Amino acid sequence: MTQDELTETFQTVQGQLKSYILRIAASVEDAKDIVQDTYLRATEKRETFRGDSSVKTWLFTIASNLAKDNLRVKKRWVENVTDITKEAALSNPAFFSEAMQIRATSPQGQFEIKEHIVFCFTCISKSLPLEQQLSIFLKEVYEFKVSEIVQILDTTEAMVKYYLHTGRSKMIQVFDNRCALINKEGVCHQCSELNGIFNPQQQQQEELVKLDLVKQAEKADKEHLFDLRMQLLQEIDPFESPAAELQLHHLEHNRTVMETFLKKNDQ
Repeated sequence: MTQDELTETFQTVQGQLKSYILRIAASVEDAKDIVQDTYLRATEKRETFRGDSSVKTWLFTIASNLAKDNLRVKKRWVENVTDITKEAALSNPAFFSEAMQIRATSPQGQFEIKEHIVFCFTCISKSLPLEQQLSIFLKEVYEFKVSEIVQILDTTEAMVKYYLHTGRSKMIQVFDNRCALINKEGVCHQCSELNGIFNPQQQQQEELVKLDLVKQAEKADKEHLFDLRMQLLQEIDPFESPAAELQLHHLEHNRTVMETFLKKNDQ
């Protein structure tokens, strides 16, 4: 593989790499740094590439290893992350002031419920063991085959299938218990609450019924509702969407809150 071939492939998948790292690290800075380091590491090791996988898979392997090194020393988040960060936001007027400024001035400052569904999955998925989180994103969002994930995570097919099964089952359970959009008994209404704040003139129910996740909530099984959630993640680029700046501001807030929370509760 020539340097030009490597650079061309990297440029093609760079956006996917950056969104992937953002979703597992929940940090814009880490995502940018790790993607840049991925290119540098690939350049350094270019002559070791033997074509046993696609160049894309190889680049995701390098990025995943760098992300794992970064995340191993950090505690996993908790399942009720959205409750904790909501409480922190309500006691932080500066957060909403900054968010409203973004909403009013940025071309990427829209608020859409589907964007927040994707954001919510990013946050809650960080409560999974790291290998389960990586496997779910690689398979369900970036559409790698199990055989490719085996290479990326340097593990066995049996372990990848275990990570996928347990991670998927856990996330289905969490959302079934929490998400009011898919279960009338769900305790979390943040999508609707935030939509009311950022889009006070919008007919909320009309917006909700546009989402297949909501339309099929009562008749579809839990597995299919999970797949619909994954479709939204596939469709939305967290750096390029009309809501990107607003949601990244929200993500940075959640990351800061969780780091403080975990540090405090580790003492």
